[in-house]
Amino acid sequence: MALARVVSFEGVSKARAEEMEREMREGGRPDEIPATEVVMLHDPDAERSLVVLFFDSEEDYARADEFLSAMPTDETPGRRTAVDKYDVVVRLRDEA
Repeated sequence: MALARVVSFEGVSKARAEEMEREMREGGRPDEIPATEVVMLHDPDAERSLVVLFFDSEEDYARADEFLSAMPTDETPGRRTAVDKYDVVVRLRDEA
């Protein structure tokens, strides 16, 4: 079963969200983050963000979790407020 790592952040300005988008698109993911997909949601008015990473296995999740949990705070979108782990029960995507 697929797993998701869901991380919430506060203090994420629009400029910081745009910078993160640019960094992710240009630099790609590090090898330590074997996610199949990364989704970053941003509420610019509240300066909050959610980052959802999807993994195919417990091993991939654990590898990324260790790397991301040790990441310096200046490399994250904002102030990390929660990190949660979920089983992915349903995942539908329009490929059109």
